Amino acid sequence: MSTVVVDGNKRVWSGGQSPFNLSYGKVMMWYFLMSDAFTFGAFLISYGTTRFFSAIWPDANSVFKSFPFAGDMNLPLMFVSLMTFILIISSVTMVLAVHAGHCRDKAGVIKWMIWTIIGGIAFLSCQAWEWMHLYHHNAWWGGFRNGAGAESLPHFFKHDVDPTLFASGGADAAHKFFNFFFTITGFHGAHVASGVVINIIILLNTINGTYERRGHYEMVEKVGLYWHFVDLVWVFVFTCFYLL
Repeated sequence: MSTVVVDGNKRVWSGGQSPFNLSYGKVMMWYFLMSDAFTFGAFLISYGTTRFFSAIWPDANSVFKSFPFAGDMNLPLMFVSLMTFILIISSVTMVLAVHAGHCRDKAGVIKWMIWTIIGGIAFLSCQAWEWMHLYHHNAWWGGFRNGAGAESLPHFFKHDVDPTLFASGGADAAHKFFNFFFTITGFHGAHVASGVVINIIILLNTINGTYERRGHYEMVEKVGLYWHFVDLVWVFVFTCFYLL
């Protein structure tokens, strides 16, 4: 391998474009995602630590058992599974949009970006329903809304929970659980909402031919990195709150 000298600086690559040559925008996006991962990680570690040292904790199968228009049917985790499926599909459509961009397929980018945006809006709509449903059952930041108290607790715990533990720590556990739940899922939802807005901007730029004139669709790839990150974070949120 030969060397080249540029502006007095020695570089040890002269075989064409360097395999490590990334654009400034991509590097900054990776830095942003790394810092954001630390934030989500801090939230989830704090949640996990709090739960680990709690003798009693709300049961996910009891908290998340409802489904829109299903009445009083007991359908544990079915709705959040639908939410997860929607987000995964939106990640697939984003991959297809990025691929279309690499192929300079403007029509393909437009089509798959539209589907990605629809998926993001659908996910946010599902999350809004879930929040409103829990709010209707008196769950909110701080534990309960409108002064609701112990009468709300049985809905969120297993039926065979130790009565002594329930009486001594049930309210405190519910307060902590819902504080973490609404904070972390809200933080994630804000990221999804931001991603939808950015995707709409990218879509409009694509329609206007901005990236055709630039000769590349790198912006689609950069927003794709952000969208995949949001989807990946949801896997950890889903595991911590809904499965464990």
